[in-house]
Amino acid sequence: MHPTEILSQEHRAIEVRLNDLEVRIRALEPAAIFPRAFFDEALDFFRHFADGCHHAKEENLLFPLLKERGVPEQGGPIGVMLAEHDEGRAYLKAVRDNLDAAERGSATAREAVCASAEAYIDLLRRHIYKEDHILFRMAQMVLQPDDVAELQKQFAAVEVPERFQEFAAIRTQTV
Repeated sequence: MHPTEILSQEHRAIEVRLNDLEVRIRALEPAAIFPRAFFDEALDFFRHFADGCHHAKEENLLFPLLKERGVPEQGGPIGVMLAEHDEGRAYLKAVRDNLDAAERGSATAREAVCASAEAYIDLLRRHIYKEDHILFRMAQMVLQPDDVAELQKQFAAVEVPERFQEFAAIRTQTV
């Protein structure tokens, strides 16, 4: 499987969790008990799978190789993707920073959690679209067969926490 196909497959798993998060936020009633456990689980997934595995593959493996093959970082798609990864981390931090107060009943903190989560959802959906339809197509044009084989090996070596392996349905076999 081409490395960009692996990343796109991971995008589908991330989108499932984004959809779950969106549904939960929309159903959250102001007087209802704050679903702290749900948000903790969502943050765990986004921190350890979306960022710690998926974005790590992009930032540490794919993007440097694309730069070697002539895809510009500054003023180019790689720079945009890196900036959006950082923006997403900031949104998740804002969610995390407000969870305790939201759980204690702070309406302001609850609103901050929801607003930051909604911004994260919107950002990641747009980000995934750009990667799938622009950056990954560029990668398929510039990566050589040896590059593909090496990325496949490197991707397979990225450790995915066991609790996410089945959910993400990640294939680590090389084609």
